[in-house]
Amino acid sequence: MALRPNASFTSTSIFSSHRGFHLRLLLLLTLLPLTLAFFAFVLQWRGDLNDPIPLSPDPFHFPTMPHQRSDSRSGRRSASECVNFLGQSRTPVFPYFKDWSFDFGSDLRPKICIVSSTSAGLEQIIPWIFYHKVIGASGFSLFVEGKAASPMVSKVLESIPGVKVIYRTKELEEQQANSRIWNETWLAKFFYKPCNYELFVKQSLNMEVAIVMARDAGMDWIIHLDTDELIHPAGAREYSVRQSLADVPADVDTVVFSNYESIVERDDIKEPFTEVSMFKKNYDHLPKDVYFGNYIVATHGNSNYFLTYGNGKSAARVQDHLRPNGAHRWHNYKKRPTEIKLDEAVVLHYTYTKFSDLTSRRDRCGCKPTMEDVKRCFMLQFDRAAFVIASTATEEEMLRWYRDHVVWSNKALNSKLLKRGIFTRIYSPMAIIQGLRESGVFTSVVQSAHTYFLRDKSSSVESSNSSSIIDKPGIISSGKIGFDESRATARRIFEINDEFSGDSAIPPLPPPVADDNERLYS
Repeated sequence: MALRPNASFTSTSIFSSHRGFHLRLLLLLTLLPLTLAFFAFVLQWRGDLNDPIPLSPDPFHFPTMPHQRSDSRSGRRSASECVNFLGQSRTPVFPYFKDWSFDFGSDLRPKICIVSSTSAGLEQIIPWIFYHKVIGASGFSLFVEGKAASPMVSKVLESIPGVKVIYRTKELEEQQANSRIWNETWLAKFFYKPCNYELFVKQSLNMEVAIVMARDAGMDWIIHLDTDELIHPAGAREYSVRQSLADVPADVDTVVFSNYESIVERDDIKEPFTEVSMFKKNYDHLPKDVYFGNYIVATHGNSNYFLTYGNGKSAARVQDHLRPNGAHRWHNYKKRPTEIKLDEAVVLHYTYTKFSDLTSRRDRCGCKPTMEDVKRCFMLQFDRAAFVIASTATEEEMLRWYRDHVVWSNKALNSKLLKRGIFTRIYSPMAIIQGLRESGVFTSVVQSAHTYFLRDKSSSVESSNSSSIIDKPGIISSGKIGFDESRATARRIFEINDEFSGDSAIPPLPPPVADDNERLYS
């Protein structure tokens, strides 16, 4: 009898202990997911913290494009056409900070400078710059005119680290007028001619100034590209033009990148860098029998295999006595440079990718629309034909001509030429630029520059009084380019004694033409 109370007490204690354990376990299982959910919410919540790149009530817009409009009824703001064009998100996932150079490993060698003469807008130049930054370019020398020299466009370009904007001022004109190039014979046959010939000379003079700038900036290599061209560093251990040039033997002075030409599959392309993925291979990268065996069908009813040039672009080591040899090559006043051609890395040329390219070329040249007169203005046959059509045909006739001579809409034929190796698909530049756009990099740099544009507007107007723009009066001048200093440094190359004249400048050349003996019909 004495044991019963103790047994009852023990049974009750055990039951209570088990019940308490279960309650605690149930409480833990209830609180754990709630805690994890709250923790996840805290990590994602942005609250009222200030965005490092604030959105202005008057967002920066590109020239010739409309301002953003507010909807007073809903309180929402519609994005401008250009902001939507450069980026899909108003809140950048991978924001571009003005104080961040976007140059991973700035001490990496070799350091590469890209020089270009451009009149394009931001929608073309910004993707072009940041793509080349991603693949290893260190600096850019942009000689701007037209739209590229307008206040809003140029201020955005100036805000990008590593970009030097050079305006066509009276000082630059005077500096280039005293260049030794005018006393040389290698460029003489291009002097005093209109349109493409004039541009060719101007590009050469700009390249000469860029050499001095590249040397002063400690660059190892210099490359001349147009803003409708992208380097595709295939064949390197990593997708990097820096790696491509790092692998070049030390005794090589210049490196040639063969060019591939864009294949347009639609007549409504708006953004070539992210809408064009098919390219026609260069003669250098095809077996001779494949090239000539498919020559007729590959010309697409035109006078040549490529629409425009086929002799590529080159990079040069920055060294003493370096000089341009036209827009496509480099040379040296003291020696014949050692040159190699890369087997896989190429320049992708996005030429005539938009229907509007027909009229834009027409508007830049004042030649008469006759085949005889356009020979004075254009070096390549397709440019001549396109100019005549754009100057004489109606809009409907131009579109029909564009579809017949530029657009490859026959999918079966395209597939056939892909299988034969004439065409190739290249997606890397498209993926990189689209990734940058969707991350908000392009919109962020524009929005960041907008604030600085407003802040510096008054001071820029004052600086424009000292350096006037030649090609478009009233455009704001940079003030960052020390022209007195530039003239002094430029004389270092202008006054070199000429002991080696070299060959004539290399113009844009078409690919090899098949004669009757080489046309192997298949």
